[in-house]
Order: sequence, then C-alpha cells, then structure tokens
Amino acid sequence: MSSRNIKGSFVLAQFVNQDGSVDLYPGQVQYFFTHSVNLPNQAAEHKLAYIRWFKTVNSAKIQFYFSIRDQAETRNVELWSTEFYPIKRECIIPIHNIFGRFVPFRYRISNRQNSHEYLAVIPINRKYNI
Repeated sequence: MSSRNIKGSFVLAQFVNQDGSVDLYPGQVQYFFTHSVNLPNQAAEHKLAYIRWFKTVNSAKIQFYFSIRDQAETRNVELWSTEFYPIKRECIIPIHNIFGRFVPFRYRISNRQNSHEYLAVIPINRKYNI
C-alpha cells in the first residue's frame, strides 16, 4: 500500500451491543470487496470491508482529554494497544458499519520502571462516505 492509502485506512466502526448501546472500535482497512449472491428472484450484492481490529488495553478503553493550544475546546482521545486481534470472522464487515476515520498516533507513557506504547485514536469529525 502507498503511504497515501495507509493514512486513509484507519477507520472507526460502530457496533450495537445487546443492551442497545453503541460502541466504536478502531481498525485498519486492508481492502474492500463485493460479494454477490444469485437468489431465485434476483441477484444481491453486498459491499464489504476486511479490517484488522486494534486490541483494547487491559479489557478497557483509556480515555484522555487534550486541549489544543490556548483553545478551551478539548478532544476525546482513546488509547488502544498497537497490536491487532487475531484474524477472525469479525474482520469482515458491511461498509455501512464504518462510522468515520481517525488519526493514529503512537503515544508512550513511562515511569521509572517501564514504559508502555499505545495507539492514540484521534477521531476526525467527518463521516466516511463510500
């Protein structure tokens, strides 16, 4: 992949939980594809994405609020692991589940004993249209 394509491949996908709440998960699109099915009355076509999902940190999302320079506005930034979950069937999703894009940033937190590197997920406030 070219560097231009890699920058645009980081997406947030929304999923509805059993209790009705909606969660956003960050991932990196590997590719898009179309799946066609010939049914007795008509052909159905589905647009899908193959996405590698980033792991959560200690089974919970870590949230930070950063302010930008002298502005009072703050941004919600979540820290996730830099590793991907293993490849499973959840890697293939319909493209209408893609909510938007995010800017990835490697963020290191360290103390005297050790340091941890995280992926800072900075959402872009535009919806992703395909």
